[in-house]
Amino acid sequence: MQIKKQVDATHYNFGRYMSKKRWASVWHQLDEILRLSPASVLEIGPGLGITKDVLSRLSVTVETVDIDHDLNPDYVATATSLPLADASFDVVCAFQVLEHLEYTSSRLAFKELSRVAKRFIVISLPDAKTSWSVSFQMPVFGEFSFRYKKPNFLIEKNEFDGEHYWELNRRGTERDRVIGDFSKDGSAKIKKSFSVKENPYHCFMIFEKL
Repeated sequence: MQIKKQVDATHYNFGRYMSKKRWASVWHQLDEILRLSPASVLEIGPGLGITKDVLSRLSVTVETVDIDHDLNPDYVATATSLPLADASFDVVCAFQVLEHLEYTSSRLAFKELSRVAKRFIVISLPDAKTSWSVSFQMPVFGEFSFRYKKPNFLIEKNEFDGEHYWELNRRGTERDRVIGDFSKDGSAKIKKSFSVKENPYHCFMIFEKL
């Protein structure tokens, strides 16, 4: 299966790409991976390479896969066909990647991630059912925050926008269905799922190999 890259390396220009919200998501990427105490990690879609740089400094062996050789991945390949042996890495991760494939292809890609993983698969996906947040600070009492989920009638069906073929919680790719589809072959089960408080558009899912 041939997959064309949707953006070139300039897409990851720091000032345009790395917003404060995305920084919060990167923190969660690192935190969730480190909580699993891996010796080795495979990252699909390295982007700016921050995850690899930080984990490598913490004595974790990290290798990367991307279809764009300009990003200097360790392997130039698609997520649907990884040139790696079964159970090659303790943790395999893909952050904001699978939505760039058609939904059926993303299921194949997750199956590949699961095949190559020894213990865990960590992913994040864009969540169309984001929330609006309101917060305020009060002397003595501290910070108060409230979140309001976007009503269902404001959520549209999946339509390719040039980058995303689908998003979590749009019609037909609701969260429970996606988890069910990704778990369907019985190789992994959901262990944890949450949305990032500072960036609710990013939803994390941690799967454990069976």
